[in-house]
Amino acid sequence: MRQNQSIVIYGDKVILVPYKKDHVVKYHEWMKSADLQEQTASEPLTLQEEFEMQQSWFNDNKKCTFIVLDRCSYASNPSEIESMVGDVNLFFNDDEDNFSAEVEIMIAESSFRGRGLGKEALLCMLRYGVQQLKISRFTAKIGEKNFTSLRLFRSLGFQQISESEVFREVTLEKRIDEDFRTLLQTCKYELRNTGENLSSVS
Repeated sequence: MRQNQSIVIYGDKVILVPYKKDHVVKYHEWMKSADLQEQTASEPLTLQEEFEMQQSWFNDNKKCTFIVLDRCSYASNPSEIESMVGDVNLFFNDDEDNFSAEVEIMIAESSFRGRGLGKEALLCMLRYGVQQLKISRFTAKIGEKNFTSLRLFRSLGFQQISESEVFREVTLEKRIDEDFRTLLQTCKYELRNTGENLSSVS
């Protein structure tokens, strides 16, 4: 999505940066994992296909993708590639509702799971979606055995609206209300331009 190509979002534990060509090789290595393929319902791609996918998503106004950096790692070694731990996405798939988006979060680096990075990255993305993209409804499609993600989304007020036996996944939904807006305000959230030095942000 070109709308987020110059945006960086800073949380307390994470930094969200636009998905660019420099990130593709490491992302491609992540997606060789059979577990991640199953959790994200993804098919393995060649490296060339991964580069083409990145460019396609970058130019697609119906997809908004950020790479998740571990802020602590970046502070000690200011390399986006070395600090990459996952990604977070919005997909605008509902042609009848321009203010509805499917959200997806992945912490690919297993050593960084269980530290709250996924929750913070998700909250930052949800807040970006509500405040900057005017989203009024989120959905999430999650594998029925991905208990960690199911607990995370349900803890934020998402409720199940359907289940697919074929794809072995459930669909959760959250409509934006004042209580949810208040929840989003509890996470640290700061927008900056990519032209600024990431290390200079306090």
